[in-house]
Amino acid sequence: MMPKVLFTGMLPPGWSVIPQSRFSAFGFEAVLDGRDPYQPEEIFYFSGFRPPPGFLKTLPNLRAIFSLGAGVDGFLRDPDFPKVVPLVRFVDTTLIHEMTQYVVMHVLIAHRGQGFFDAAQRESTWRQRMLLRTSRDTRIGILGLGDIGAAIAQSLMPFDFQVFGWSKTRKAIPGVKSYAGPSELDAFLGQSDYCICVLPLTDKTRGILDAALFARLPKGAFVINVARGGHLVEADLIAALDSGHLSGAVLDVFQAEPLPATSPLWTHTGITATPHIAALTDTEAALNFIGDCVKRAEARLPLPHVVEVARGY
Repeated sequence: MMPKVLFTGMLPPGWSVIPQSRFSAFGFEAVLDGRDPYQPEEIFYFSGFRPPPGFLKTLPNLRAIFSLGAGVDGFLRDPDFPKVVPLVRFVDTTLIHEMTQYVVMHVLIAHRGQGFFDAAQRESTWRQRMLLRTSRDTRIGILGLGDIGAAIAQSLMPFDFQVFGWSKTRKAIPGVKSYAGPSELDAFLGQSDYCICVLPLTDKTRGILDAALFARLPKGAFVINVARGGHLVEADLIAALDSGHLSGAVLDVFQAEPLPATSPLWTHTGITATPHIAALTDTEAALNFIGDCVKRAEARLPLPHVVEVARGY
């Protein structure tokens, strides 16, 4: 009998109609909570994004938990999360590449002033202007230099930008200056013409994108958040934009998702808002990931990318 993997909470689009035969091809039986009958004691593995608080503790024989996203805050914010059960992060090159593409695209759109030319086209007006700043004089700071942050940094370097990053510990990425720890955060922020957030969401990083941080960025700085909505104090961002201290922002993640239609983030002229689509979980990669993890767990082999719960990532 194949081991059962229970899925609940947020799932990638279309997963509810995937036939059981396809899951079986990857070495496990899928159980979708709310669709398939099951007994809690039958479930050895769980996979998903954000299970309801307290749900995981109802599974007495749980052996491992597999996240279907790069972040694991949706699990760790549960006060009853079973900390003795291994939690595995989903690390996928496709997801990393898509996130990198999204960030590079929006940096270039802002750097080239494409919004100015879009407005001119809507008015059928021929307007030319020089770049506000050359690439070699543009400083791009990345908050978080893990797998995704490192890929973004390396992808921006060929455009002749000055690229550097900040993280909890020092990183060694060729051509990228690494700032580390609270004592070096001010130096990092003070030269970030672009501030890109790809930090994990933990108790220490929640609300890090606030008025105090924005004030330490150079006047005219541009903010991009593709990490988690919990990093951003949305009212502080709007105030920094309205004051003219920040020149613009791109947001793909929000405190409340879906973003309510009444949110001022939709209509603010300085904000580009997208519906958490910078990178979507690829079905084939996710099935391979779960299948490999189940195979390893059943063979009592070490699991990859196990989260340090106390650290939060």
